[in-house]
Amino acid sequence: MNDAPVWQRSRSRRFQAAAIAAAGVPLIAVLGRTLRFSVEGWQHFEQASSGGRPPILGFWHGRILPATYYFRHRGIVVITSQNFDGEWIARIITRFGYDTARGSSSRNAKAAVLQMMRDVRAGKTTGFTLDGPRGPACVAKPGAIFLAKATGAPIVPFHLEAARFWSLRSWDRTQIPKPFSRVSLVIGAPITVPRDADDDGLEASRVALESALEALRQRALAMVGRET
Repeated sequence: MNDAPVWQRSRSRRFQAAAIAAAGVPLIAVLGRTLRFSVEGWQHFEQASSGGRPPILGFWHGRILPATYYFRHRGIVVITSQNFDGEWIARIITRFGYDTARGSSSRNAKAAVLQMMRDVRAGKTTGFTLDGPRGPACVAKPGAIFLAKATGAPIVPFHLEAARFWSLRSWDRTQIPKPFSRVSLVIGAPITVPRDADDDGLEASRVALESALEALRQRALAMVGRET
């Protein structure tokens, strides 16, 4: 346990993580059942899924709640950090049928990415909150790009917008759809990263991913009748 995060050595913090998850799962389930999803671009997900390599889903951290509900029970593997927030998030998403690779940009990142590489090669779809877990918001980190290069799996970007929602005062302005809200989900065309991409090529792929997500955001906003 000497290598464990400090919070894990506290019985009260472990209890808090369990309590948050116990409350969060039914709340998300009940809210999710009221949402009305409109989906555009599903053929891109199907195209990537049938291409011989499972897709790497990529989206912004601020839309994690509706994404968790919509893509539930598909066995998607996601990285969750080993800090306190990552623990209760992991407990929640596993209840919605996700698998986890534990790590973050600051702790055990290499082990988590290696696990995801094994998962991709085993035929599992993976998912990245591209700007998580600490931001800056809407700036893609290189993890998904590296995974795509190493495995040959395509990145499938997507974005969600709710017509009515609450925004948390967090770095990513996390969006929580209000009950019975319309939610648009727009999925983009797969992005492939060449196996021989050098540093410049990887950066070009990262920028292209950000540009694709911005276009998806604009379309998702239009679908729910909201402006930028």
